[in-house]
Amino acid sequence: MSVICQVHNLRLCRSSLKIALNGLVGKNQVNFATPSYFYVNQTKQNAALEVLDAQSRPHKPKIEPAWKPTPSTDSSNLLQNYLKLSKVRLTTLVVVTTMAGYAVAPAPFEWTAFALSIAGTGLLSGAANAINQFHEVPFDAQMSRTKHRVLVCGRLTPLHSMAFACAASLSGLGILYYGVNGLTATLGLTNLLLYTSVYTPLKRISILNTWVGSIVGAIPPLMGWAACANSLGAGAFLMAALLYSWQFPHFNALSWNLRPDYSRAGYRMMAVTHPALCRKVALRHTVAIQLLSTMAPLLDTTNWWFLLECTPLNVYFIYLAYQFYKDSSSATSRKLFRYSLIHLPLLMVLFLVNKKKWFVFKETSEQTDNVDEVQSIIK
Repeated sequence: MSVICQVHNLRLCRSSLKIALNGLVGKNQVNFATPSYFYVNQTKQNAALEVLDAQSRPHKPKIEPAWKPTPSTDSSNLLQNYLKLSKVRLTTLVVVTTMAGYAVAPAPFEWTAFALSIAGTGLLSGAANAINQFHEVPFDAQMSRTKHRVLVCGRLTPLHSMAFACAASLSGLGILYYGVNGLTATLGLTNLLLYTSVYTPLKRISILNTWVGSIVGAIPPLMGWAACANSLGAGAFLMAALLYSWQFPHFNALSWNLRPDYSRAGYRMMAVTHPALCRKVALRHTVAIQLLSTMAPLLDTTNWWFLLECTPLNVYFIYLAYQFYKDSSSATSRKLFRYSLIHLPLLMVLFLVNKKKWFVFKETSEQTDNVDEVQSIIK
């Protein structure tokens, strides 16, 4: 019996040996070569591993790629960044409407007050836009149209932008108060607070932000009128009403093609939440512009030629708004928006050309008459 057990154990050992030998043969067929792209610290004193294929190594670039810290401390583009922070195009529009209000006002034209009013208004507008961008950085980052703004990209720090806003707002208010008059400074401060403290947070709460934003856009011509006449007349409020109505077709057409962006960022815009109302409001206010234009000669702000000349501009504006109301496509909204950029400057030019009371010329003629009377008395 013991002999049988020993023979059986011997057979088991032989089979185990065969399995072990087969395993060794299988391992010898496996490629255990070190990857050629495996890098370690290789020095003459301490070489941890030799790479088999040295020629297949990827070469490191000789010139390191350019990079900039975030936020950038490069001061060479500081002026350009300030202009972008101020939304220079929007600020230019604000300054142009202020100039129009100053030029149309029934008072003598003074170059010093005119230049100071432009400077003060521009600084306040830049400060308001900087504060607006400061509050909207996380939302601007989600929109294709605003994701390249200076604060979103880190070209300026938030502290830097607020320091710029404080300096610009204080300088603008000081220029308007001490260089122009208190009424203009008060209007500028009101507009700054309305834009930064009411309009900006309201954009994420209610569609009423569009109406508040239109009030903000209507104040600059009042500032220009006040800077020239140191008072506000019927013509000033008429120009403000025209600017108020103009902004609805302008902005509603602009926001129509930006609905995905506004929706992604969580903004409560008419084009997103009430698209039918967006089209109706744009059409209504183009009609209102024509009705307000008829009031200009009646209020003795312009002559009757103004109504005759601006009617074709306003009628075509109404036609484009009606096309947008009926079709509401990207093409019709784009046409309405582009024409609005042409319509406003032309309307302001017609206001100036057909101004009823030219006080500079009136004073010159009165002085000429007085000189003639004195000469006649002497003779």
